[in-house]
Amino acid sequence: MVSLALDSAALAETYDRVSDRQFNHGKLLVQDLQIAPGERVLDVGCGTGRLGAYVADLVGPSGEVVGLDPLPLRVELANKKRRPNFRANVGRAEDLSQFADGSFDVVFLNSVLHWLPEKLGPLREARRVLARGGRLGVSSAAKERPHDFEVVLKGVLSSLGIAATAETSGNTTHKVTSEDLRSTLSLAGFTDLHLEIRTFTDHFADTDDVVAFYLASSFGNFLSNFAPADAARVKAALAAELERRRVPEGIRLQRNLIFAVARASG
Repeated sequence: MVSLALDSAALAETYDRVSDRQFNHGKLLVQDLQIAPGERVLDVGCGTGRLGAYVADLVGPSGEVVGLDPLPLRVELANKKRRPNFRANVGRAEDLSQFADGSFDVVFLNSVLHWLPEKLGPLREARRVLARGGRLGVSSAAKERPHDFEVVLKGVLSSLGIAATAETSGNTTHKVTSEDLRSTLSLAGFTDLHLEIRTFTDHFADTDDVVAFYLASSFGNFLSNFAPADAARVKAALAAELERRRVPEGIRLQRNLIFAVARASG
């Protein structure tokens, strides 16, 4: 099972440094939501607060952004972003009881939903705290289109005779298909849904760069269930396979994410 207890100050700080990929596709999600000055926004799964601080600049002094994350060390870094209209709290997507009904204009979950074993409850909570007609934005790994890294890792583990587990699967533990997300959003009380899968191409300097990204993004869970010797075997085999994907810009890996924007029904 994926653990929240493996995070550390070093991992949190690494994530703050290497999370450009999540930050950049998060800005696209924010653009889809058309966030305006003066709006009140909830960033569920805010991590170290990079995207929340960015949105705080968009809503301006008359608006407000609240971040929520279950990892205290990342919340601590988020609150160091020093925006007067942005604060982060420790909390979980499944329980937004600290917020009143209809208290936000926008709620978004950027690269968060694929961490949640159950989707309907958190999405119903998001609907509850949204004002009538408020907007929800979600980006999540697409189950029907695995990331390149997942394909490579699966092949490596198979070649070594090792079974894949949640802790070896990077940051896509509980993926959904587009159709599953569409139906769950409808059940949760959302309408006017716009949904598409977008593909992103990443370049990494080397295998250590890839491992550092997935380890920080999974708050310490990536390869955590292996003995050191087995982890070393996996990393060595990964290095050989990843080098096959090297181009002049670096090791080339693609990610496929569902982007969904919907409105809270009246």
